[in-house]
Amino acid sequence: MQIFHVLWKGIKGIFDFINTYFKVVVLLLIVLFLAALASDDEIESKPNLAKLYLNFPIYESESFAAQIESIKKNDDIKGVLLLIDSPGGAVGASIEIADMIKELNEKIPVVAYTQSLMASGSYYAGMYAHSIYANRGALVGSIGVIFSAPNFEEVMDKIGIKMQGVSAGEYKEIGSITRKWKSTEKEFINNLTQEQYQMFYSDVIAARGERLKTKNHLDFAEGKIFSANNALKLGLIDGVNSMSEVEKILQNLSGVEEIVWLKKDKMEVLLDKLTDSIAAKVQMFAMPKFMWGV
Repeated sequence: MQIFHVLWKGIKGIFDFINTYFKVVVLLLIVLFLAALASDDEIESKPNLAKLYLNFPIYESESFAAQIESIKKNDDIKGVLLLIDSPGGAVGASIEIADMIKELNEKIPVVAYTQSLMASGSYYAGMYAHSIYANRGALVGSIGVIFSAPNFEEVMDKIGIKMQGVSAGEYKEIGSITRKWKSTEKEFINNLTQEQYQMFYSDVIAARGERLKTKNHLDFAEGKIFSANNALKLGLIDGVNSMSEVEKILQNLSGVEEIVWLKKDKMEVLLDKLTDSIAAKVQMFAMPKFMWGV
């Protein structure tokens, strides 16, 4: 009996210990676990650099503005890598995006990089970045303006469709796709196109400043597309580099010790791709419009 008494006393002591300290131990483990999670979340929730994507024909600026706003709301972001792969697009949307980049660059450094194409409206959109870099195989430039619309007059005649309507004002039907343009309409469109063109190359000269090797717009703004090396010689870009090299340049400009990129939710990325693709395909058929595109 003495043995059982000793055993029971030992077992009871264990239960007493558990009853007294178990809750404390469990609570301590929970606290440590939550602290570890909080530490991980803190690391993941505090990115210091972000990527902006301009990888679509530019027919609107809203989707890009959404990217900008998500970065502005995060005070931990110290720099932005603007990734451009676009043939350009509508004048108004290109200007809107350029102004967003200019404003953001006044707050934190924005470095633009193109792996393949930074042409026309997309060059305008990115020209206010702190600096512009290109992959050695990239194409840059195509600085010019185009205004075009199809003429379906003969097709409509063949299938027996005639247009009717009432308009007030000599130029109200300018850019019509149902007939040949009048000479006065062509002259008006040409003057407007030249005005847009002058604004384009003048803004490029102002944005690039002393980095531009020539102030004669005919040297860089006749609609020509340049290789990365020739774009560098003209001063349209600041260097021919790889992506990893440009990331290091941004890291130094931003003053961050270790790069932690701002990440998008996977579903958000998928939805962005779908909406951008659909919007671009729908809007590209809205004719006519002034275009900064290749």
